[in-house]
Amino acid sequence: MKKDDIIIYACVIIGAGVGLLIDNAIPGVLIGLGIGYLLKTMFFNKTNE
Repeated sequence: MKKDDIIIYACVIIGAGVGLLIDNAIPGVLIGLGIGYLLKTMFFNKTNE
């Protein structure tokens, strides 16, 4: 598992938890996936390496 993928997994899990609070986990997972991908590209882009 790469270090930058952990951000995506964490956001998906958090999104699923929030989605379960509103009784619908799938939209929470998708929103968490999008936020995780955005955070990954912000923190781990090729210019920083």
